[in-house]
Amino acid sequence: MDVQGATLRLLAARAPGATVCPSEVARVLAKAAGADVAGDWRHFMPAVHAAVDGLVEAGAVRLSRKGRPMAVRAGPYRIGRVD
Repeated sequence: MDVQGATLRLLAARAPGATVCPSEVARVLAKAAGADVAGDWRHFMPAVHAAVDGLVEAGAVRLSRKGRPMAVRAGPYRIGRVD
């Protein structure tokens, strides 16, 4: 499954201004791969982080932490649509 596509589909399903957690994307990927979503989703996090970095660089998504904008991914973060 395309990680960037999965991220953008999750965002499209949310209300305007809503965000998704990177772990939500990883869980979707784990489920699509037939993995044990309860634990194996963590193995997908490096791919999610890399995909998010690409989406940020392309200007397709924005990052935030506790509602505050982030220029680059660092520590816990949320993914949002670009307004």
